[in-house]
Parts: sequence; structure tokens; C-alpha cells
Amino acid sequence: MAVVGASGALGSRIAHQLADQGARVLLVGRDEQRLRDTGLDAPLVVADLVDAAAGDRVVEAAQEHLGGLDGVVNAAGVAAFGALADTPDEVIEEVFATNVLGPAFLLRRLLPLLQESQGFVVNLSAVLAERPMAGMGAYSASKAALTALDKALASELRRAKVRVLDVRPPHTETGLVDRAIHGEAPKLPDGLEPDEVAERVVQAIGEDASDLGSDDFGG
Repeated sequence: MAVVGASGALGSRIAHQLADQGARVLLVGRDEQRLRDTGLDAPLVVADLVDAAAGDRVVEAAQEHLGGLDGVVNAAGVAAFGALADTPDEVIEEVFATNVLGPAFLLRRLLPLLQESQGFVVNLSAVLAERPMAGMGAYSASKAALTALDKALASELRRAKVRVLDVRPPHTETGLVDRAIHGEAPKLPDGLEPDEVAERVVQAIGEDASDLGSDDFGG
């Protein structure tokens, strides 16, 4: 299984929990040192998936190290805050490039492997896809776009028996708000613990779930 964004708070925990259950994982992310810091004995792909061709390296690594691909979990993303009128064009572009285009580019390349294995796709969207917030317009819209992509992809891949799981967790204490590429986060309620969210995601994978909305986390 490939875990994209494996150096992040959620991605690393999901990768660990999958490995603990016996899965062979491929770690994908932009920062080699942070991928190594996960402590997992797993092959790495250092790539920025906004570069469409970077997905080809993920395909090659999956074939070389795993002999194919049973599933992919995308936990990569960036956040930006502020009213739309105050958000620069380049920030909006980066948010959509990372949160929507990167996953789409990668999946186009991974689909032949996933169709061969009748595997699964998991995309980490957010509660904001269900309930957008003022001051988080660009980020909310990017997550809504990712959820829309998942729903369309699920229909497209049904006959191929590739499952698509769209995950929309409530606010989670991943530290992402402190690493926003623009602006300051509005006041948010205390979030869920990343371990709790990762455990629920891995459980949903095992249950062959196709949708995991914010209410499914009990938060």
C-alpha cells in the first residue's frame, strides 16, 4: 500500500497502523528526512505530486518494491486561511494544486495497478467539504473538490471493483493550522487526536467502507 503524505501527523500514524497489521507500505512525501523519521522500515519515494510526472516514480517504486499495489492512502495537504478577497492568487493555486490536482494526477497513474489488484483508494478530505467556513474559503473549496472527485471516481471504478473511500474527519490536532501557507486560522474547537482518526481510517479500510463522514468519528 502507498501512503502519500506519510511524514505528516495523520499519514505517519496511518502508515504505522497499516504496517502493524502486516501491510507492506510505500512511504511517499516531499521531505526525505521526515519520511525516515517515521521509523518505518519501508521504501520511500521523495516526490512533490503537484509535478504530474512524479506519480510515475510512485508507480515504478510500487512495482519494484511491492510487486504491484493493493491500495493508496492520500493524507497530504496544505491549509490557507483568510477571506477570499485577501487571499493571493498564488495561494489559491497552491491550495488547489496540492489538495486536488496532485491527488488527481497521481491516481491517473496508479489506476492500472489498482484495477489489476481490485484495490482501494482513500483520500483524506475534511469536514469543511460538508460545512465550509468563512475565512477558510479556498481550503474548504479544495476539500469539497476532492470529495466530488472521490464520488465521481467511485462510480467510474465500480465495475472494476476498485473501492474509493472519502474521509471527512472533524478538525484534528495535526498541527496543519500552524503550518498554513497563508493567514491565521480562525478560532477552532479542540480537535480530535491524530491517533484516533488514523485508527478509524484503518478500521474503515478493513471494513471495505466507501464513505467516512465527520459524524462517523463521533466528534
